[in-house]
Amino acid sequence: MGRYVVRRLLQMVPVFIGTTFLIFVMVYALGDPVAAMFGDRTPDPATAAQIRESLHLNDPLWSQYLQYMAGIFQGDFGTAFNGRPVIELMGDAFPNTIQLTLVAFVIELVVGVALGVVAGMRRGRLIDTGVLVLTLFVISIPTFVTGYLLQYFVGVKWGALPPSVSTEVRFEELILPGIVLAGVSLAYVARLTRTSIAENIRSDYIRTATAKGLPRRRVISVHLLRNSLIPVVTFLGTDIGGLMAGAIVTERIFNLQGVGYQLYQGILRQNAPTVVGFVTVLVVVFLAANLLVDLLYAVLDPRIRYA
Repeated sequence: MGRYVVRRLLQMVPVFIGTTFLIFVMVYALGDPVAAMFGDRTPDPATAAQIRESLHLNDPLWSQYLQYMAGIFQGDFGTAFNGRPVIELMGDAFPNTIQLTLVAFVIELVVGVALGVVAGMRRGRLIDTGVLVLTLFVISIPTFVTGYLLQYFVGVKWGALPPSVSTEVRFEELILPGIVLAGVSLAYVARLTRTSIAENIRSDYIRTATAKGLPRRRVISVHLLRNSLIPVVTFLGTDIGGLMAGAIVTERIFNLQGVGYQLYQGILRQNAPTVVGFVTVLVVVFLAANLLVDLLYAVLDPRIRYA
């Protein structure tokens, strides 16, 4: 197991370098950070030249990237155009987004797996058809439509869950955004679980376990569910980063000042250090989630061994 983890970590290094370099090039090469600092105003040529020199923008892109990565490993993600270090913006934003992501992930996991198990155990029946129709309906509606509708009816019309207007949010204020953020992923989890349960329930090992007289609850929870969750865990692992990145729309709707809010502001104002810094951290989250998923395979299926 130890050698496998080391090998996977080494494989993540070129992926991290490639993705962060691509992001860096897209942000810095396709835009003008100096012009973005001044907005609609035209900067003085001498001032612009001085800023470019101080930010090393006259250096080749590969040199700028190396300097930027050297700063990251020292805890310096650069400075936003408002004068605040990007690391401070991260300290304000990531706690809110992590809380929102955890709420959405729990809703996605519990409700999605439960619906999938119920539908898979009763394949072809009315409840199975109902779950398929419901999940298709959820997938078909864009997130921003669901968000605005729920915000209007639940948050504004009924006043049950008012949207947050501060940098720090309470748990109850995350429930409604969590439902919106988890909606599409929940539908996919339910469908994946349903398909996997329906296939494995006819397997020989399930018939053998039932013939041995094992309780039905044990057959489902220990034998059927563990083997059926492998594709679901794969999706859930990759979806953790997707939830954090997808929070841009949800946080914008509910006025939650998290990663999505900061990325939106950074893109809107062409704030290159903010965009590159936040996306770099999201890349690390994606890589860590994929490694965790690979390790969970051995827990779910004892037949899987890592050398």
